[in-house]
Amino acid sequence: MAGSTTSSLEQKLAHFDPNALGDTAGGLFGLPFTPEEAQVVVVPVPWEVTVSYRAGTAEGPAAIREASLQVDLYDPDLPDAWRMGLAMEEPDEQIAAQSLELRPIAEEYIGWLEDGEPEEGHKKFSPVPARIGLQGQALLEWLKAKTGALLDAGKGVVVLGGDHSTPLGYMHALAERHEEFGILQIDAHCDLRPAYEGFEFSHASIMYNALKLPQVKKLVQVGIRDYCQQEAEYIEQSNGRVALFADRFLQAEMLGGKSWKKECKKIIAQLPQKVYLSFDIDGLDPKLCPGTGTPVPGGLEFEQALYLLRMVVHSGRTIIGCDLNEVAPGDTEWNAIVGARLLYHMANWMGVSQGRLKAKAVEK
Repeated sequence: MAGSTTSSLEQKLAHFDPNALGDTAGGLFGLPFTPEEAQVVVVPVPWEVTVSYRAGTAEGPAAIREASLQVDLYDPDLPDAWRMGLAMEEPDEQIAAQSLELRPIAEEYIGWLEDGEPEEGHKKFSPVPARIGLQGQALLEWLKAKTGALLDAGKGVVVLGGDHSTPLGYMHALAERHEEFGILQIDAHCDLRPAYEGFEFSHASIMYNALKLPQVKKLVQVGIRDYCQQEAEYIEQSNGRVALFADRFLQAEMLGGKSWKKECKKIIAQLPQKVYLSFDIDGLDPKLCPGTGTPVPGGLEFEQALYLLRMVVHSGRTIIGCDLNEVAPGDTEWNAIVGARLLYHMANWMGVSQGRLKAKAVEK
């Protein structure tokens, strides 16, 4: 069977034309690979139960899949990137159905909280956090098993949300396979709130939950614009375990004459050898992601984010895994267009760091 798969892959590599139009019958980015053949596999998680403002992120994976067919595959730093093999699994229908079922329940509960928790609603709404918490734990276990199996098969893995709560199970899988690693988080928000709005597995609690893993030695946050006093105190009391590079600080540094290159070096110096990249698309300037759930003024430009990503890899660090979240289609295809290109670069540069692909250029 292995020989047959190898032969099939060789034929696909020989006959695929990376200059042709994206084939709708093909896979992600129009590539001809199955998840079994690909070196890097994208796991879609269409889940957005606890989003606290605007919904739509559960539709992100499907929108990115469609938009990916319009992405040109050539990268001057990685001319043969497509040959590495990149594929996306089919979304789990049960996960999608649970999200659809639970989202209106959570939304109604959040509305009750915002109304000041009227007494007449206690019997109806008090059990909601526990119910959703059970499903959040189930999602964690499902993704932990799913990504763990892919890692054990030698695959590179990218988790594609959904809201930012989705990749926690993947982090658990990595924690079972690595003694220690750091997280590089690009985001508009710290996501360090404990059980936000009563939900243990909230999108606003993902990094609080990740830091429960002793293997996570460092959390480096980049592009943050919105956070509360509780989160600020958490960072101050972390004894250096959390390093915050807020957007205000980064902009002040550059307005004062410092280069983005120097800022990137400061960021990377905080990271250990093994790095997990968690990318909430609202870490970018909202003109690049207007449909995302909680857009905030400011943020990184697209090329700034890619420059940081390349510098992490060129520093010799290994990206052991990554996720992309909070891509909501919104009113136009623009959000998915940006998300698809970001996903392509993230997957490819993770592949470079893992020795699956060689980069042509090196930035010092």
